[in-house]
Amino acid sequence: MRDFDPQLAEIRFGFGLSPVHGPPESIGQMLEGLSGPDVMQSAFPIESFAKFRSRMVAAQDQNEIRRRNRGTELAAAARKQRNVLNKEARIAMFGWLGQTMLRRSHTQTAFRERIVAFWADHFTARGKRGVIRRGTSPYIEDAIRPFVAGRFEDLLQSAVMHPLMLDYLDQTRAMGPTSARAIKRGPKKPAGLNENLAREVLELHTLGVDGSYTQEDVTQLAELFTGLTFDARNGFKFRKDFAEPGAENVLGVAYGEQPNVKWVRGALSDLAAHPATARHLAWKLAVHFVSDTPDPELIDVLEAAYVESDGALTPVYEALLGHPAVWQPTLSNFKLPIDFVSSALRALAIPKESFAEREEKWIGRFFSQPLTRMGQTWERPIGPDGWAEEDPKWITPQGVAARVSWAMATPVRIKDPLPDPREFAETALGRFADDAVRFAAASAESRPEAVGLVLMSPAFQRK
Repeated sequence: MRDFDPQLAEIRFGFGLSPVHGPPESIGQMLEGLSGPDVMQSAFPIESFAKFRSRMVAAQDQNEIRRRNRGTELAAAARKQRNVLNKEARIAMFGWLGQTMLRRSHTQTAFRERIVAFWADHFTARGKRGVIRRGTSPYIEDAIRPFVAGRFEDLLQSAVMHPLMLDYLDQTRAMGPTSARAIKRGPKKPAGLNENLAREVLELHTLGVDGSYTQEDVTQLAELFTGLTFDARNGFKFRKDFAEPGAENVLGVAYGEQPNVKWVRGALSDLAAHPATARHLAWKLAVHFVSDTPDPELIDVLEAAYVESDGALTPVYEALLGHPAVWQPTLSNFKLPIDFVSSALRALAIPKESFAEREEKWIGRFFSQPLTRMGQTWERPIGPDGWAEEDPKWITPQGVAARVSWAMATPVRIKDPLPDPREFAETALGRFADDAVRFAAASAESRPEAVGLVLMSPAFQRK
C-alpha cells in the first residue's frame, strides 16, 4: 500500500495544514483522537440541546401568555419578549458558527471534527419555526458528537429520535389512523399519518435510495413511528395515544402488537444491521473522503468492515484509513464552502481572541453571508439529504467568485499582521505548493492579494 502521509492526512481527513498544530503522525493517532478527551468541545463550547430547550420553554410560556390575554397590553409585552428570545437564539446560533470555526482551526484531532461534520450532514436536521430553528448546533452536540466512535445503531437511534429531527420531518403530530387519539378526534378531524421520517430513515439514513424496500415498508414504518414526539420541557416523549395499534411489518419483520418505543428501537436496530445499510454507508464515506467516483474495492472493504464489526464505526474508519486508495497523492474532492473557509482560518492560525465578544453583525459580514454567497448557508441545507458531494455543484461562476472575494478581502480584516506570503504558501500547502503558487505569492502587488492567491490556488481548493 501507499505510505501514510501526514500532510495528506491533515488535508484529506481534516481541515488543512496549520503553522501551529502539526499533522498526525500515524493512522493510530488519528483513530485515538476520535475517542480521547473532547478537548475542542471544552475549549470552544456550544450549548447542549438540553440547555437549548430552556429557550424553547421560555418562548412557549410567552406564547401562552399571549393566547390567554389577547388584545391586552400583557399580550403585547409577551409578544415583545418572545421576539427578544428569538433574537437571542439567533445571536447564539451565529456565535456557534464562530465556535465551530475555532474548533476546526485549533484542533489537534482534526479527523474527529471531520467525522462529526460527516455524520451531522448524514443526519441533517433543522427546526421549522420559532426558537427551535436555531437548534442545529445543540442537536449536533447531543445527538451526533458523542456517538461518532461507537456503533452506528446508537448513532441512528440518537439522531432519528431527537426532538429536532422529529420537528424537521413533521413527526411530532403524526398519529395512526386508528390510534386512540384519532378515534377521539372523530371523522371531522381525521388523523394524519406522516411518512417523511420513515422515508428518510430508509432512503437516506440506512438502506439508501436503491435499498430493498417498498412503499408498503415506508407506510408500515411510518405507522410504527407514530407516537414519537417531544415537548420543550422534557424533550423526547412517546405518546401511546398517537401510536397506531397492532403489529407493523417492515422488511418482513413484525414489530409489536402494543404501542411501545422499544419496538421503534428494535426496528432501527434491525435497519442498522441490514446489509444494504453497510453498503450505503461505505459508499457515502468513500465519496466524502476520497472521490466522487471512489474505487469500488474501497467500498467493498468498508462494507466488510461494517458487517464484521457488527456496525461498530471505528473499525470502518480504520479500514478507510488503511486502504491504499485513500492515499493517492492527487488532491481530488473540491472543498465545500465551509471547509474552504475553515481551512483558510487554520492555515492563517487565526487566534481565538479574533472571535472573542464579536457581535452577530461581524460573524455575518465575514462568515455567514459569504458562505451563503458561496452556496452553503450555515445550517440551512436545502433538504434532508444534506449538502451535495459532487464537485460540479460547487464549481460555479457565482460560487467561485464569492470565494475569490472572500480570499482577497477577509484575511486582512481578521488577521493582523498577515503572514509573509512566501512562508504562507509553504505552511498552507506543504509539499502541494508548486512553482506557480510560489511565484504568485512572491510577485503579487500586496500581501493581502498574495495570501488570497494562495487560498484560491487549485491545490488549496481541493482535499
